[in-house]
Amino acid sequence: MKKSYWQQKVVLVTGGSSGLGLEIASAFAEKGARVIIAALEKDAVEAAVRTFQEKSLDVMGFQVNVCLDEDVERLKSEIMARFGRLDVLANVAGRTDRGKMIQCDAGHFAKTMDLNFIALVRVTHAFLPMLLESRGHIINIGSLASKSASRWTGAYPASKHAVAAYSQQLRLEHKEDGLKVLLVCPGPIQRETERLYPLEGLEDLPESARRPGAGVKVSRISPQMLVSAILDASEKGKVELILPKKARLLFTISQICPKLGDWLVLKNT
Repeated sequence: MKKSYWQQKVVLVTGGSSGLGLEIASAFAEKGARVIIAALEKDAVEAAVRTFQEKSLDVMGFQVNVCLDEDVERLKSEIMARFGRLDVLANVAGRTDRGKMIQCDAGHFAKTMDLNFIALVRVTHAFLPMLLESRGHIINIGSLASKSASRWTGAYPASKHAVAAYSQQLRLEHKEDGLKVLLVCPGPIQRETERLYPLEGLEDLPESARRPGAGVKVSRISPQMLVSAILDASEKGKVELILPKKARLLFTISQICPKLGDWLVLKNT
């Protein structure tokens, strides 16, 4: 049997105890990687690790608040002591948001930006020397909102646009160092039961704002298909993964003609 590209590679997944982060951690572990999951909730981390151990997969977990310098530095020290290297960093931790612009002041934006962007920078900056040494991979989870904003999504699009810009800067500055940086821009992901965003205090928003993507009219993406595509794209050194693929057309039109792009966004949300 052909050896997996990810065999024995050391992989860190933030937000790895649930949702997409858990799916990514599982996929890497199934490929023979040595996986570290880092997440905020201790019980969720421990439950996830037990599940992996029952399958005899090489996964360990740490309770980490990626918004705190001291937690990230502690995690870095643990990984260096146990493995002495890091080959892959998957920045998955994040949160969605809702609200009209007139409701979202600087404090509102700061809260979302702190987790979705500043924390991502904090973790990446801490581990960047290790990743440069291993000529490794960074996987940054953005969103369709990294490329095009929509109504009622609060500070979320701005935070994900920032992730896209940061990913490009990392690529441009460290391409010659062998660092591979993949920006993943998925639409809403399929779930067994659709997660609806609570609108307490936001009752003036339309009901569609509760739905994934604030009601964006695209098909839900299979998490297994998405994760498979992420690992494949990262292994091949691709720089972006946008799903569904047809969204690329909207992004291209928006760059060429922003007014037409706005019309298309309104039509499809």
